[in-house]
Amino acid sequence: MKESLKIIILGTSGGIPTVERNLPAIAIKKDREIILFDCAESTQRQMGKAKLSVSRISKIFVTHLHGDHIMGIPGILQTLSLLNRNKPLYLFGPNGLMDFITAIKKTVEFTLTFDIYVKEAAEGVVYETNDYYIECVKTRHTNSSFAYAFVEKDRPGKFHPNKALALRIPMGPLWKKLQQGETITLSEGRKIEPSEVADPPKPGRKIVYSGDTAPCESVKKISKNATLLIHESTYGDDLEEKAFETNHSSASQAAKIAEESSVQKLLLTHISQRYSNPKELLEQAQKIFQNTIIAEDLMEITLD
Repeated sequence: MKESLKIIILGTSGGIPTVERNLPAIAIKKDREIILFDCAESTQRQMGKAKLSVSRISKIFVTHLHGDHIMGIPGILQTLSLLNRNKPLYLFGPNGLMDFITAIKKTVEFTLTFDIYVKEAAEGVVYETNDYYIECVKTRHTNSSFAYAFVEKDRPGKFHPNKALALRIPMGPLWKKLQQGETITLSEGRKIEPSEVADPPKPGRKIVYSGDTAPCESVKKISKNATLLIHESTYGDDLEEKAFETNHSSASQAAKIAEESSVQKLLLTHISQRYSNPKELLEQAQKIFQNTIIAEDLMEITLD
């Protein structure tokens, strides 16, 4: 039985933090693993508020190297060393990320207790496990900025123990193999197909994080049929010209991406500090894509 997939929003402001909003960071909690997307200053404090253990961070995916998306990394490295971490930490991001990590190691006085592996991202799949993969595409913000998609592979359908018992399949490893979609052969030579004891596989869940970007085809494409699209919405519709000049998106532009990509839900984030109450952004987006919500710091979204 797969656990629910949780998304915890650790920071939702754009450029400058506010009293209510920290700078960008998003955590995906899958089983006992925590994956971060961007890591602004105070991210580890936000994790404490959300009751997330910094020690469980396995990977950090960076969308681009602007300070409001990366300045929390040095503090997390120091904290993990103080906690005597010994397992590696993996970082993925644009060209220059390795230089940033090297500069931290050279100038900040602490001793790393673990290895850091940095992979400078290129479009396509950048990481894969048996359960999921993470792919990225270039976006329209800086010369080297990315959006990421966390894509879960198909999940086993519901297993029916009563059917397995009726077919005289002994409990144990054979049940697990059937749950995982494998055909088994019993000792007397009888073959059992997974479909005889389990429902069809369930499609995996897909979470897309745009990072900072102007509207672009690459984000639309990677977001196709996503369970959740987390898209920046720095400005309201009245400031679309400013959004264009700075390579950001308005609420309506983000909603159009969601609509054209047939996503299930849109979450607007990276809110400019000028919007103390982003209700107008929500209303603008919902005129185009109804299933839209505004991200708030420490918001949790559970995908069953």
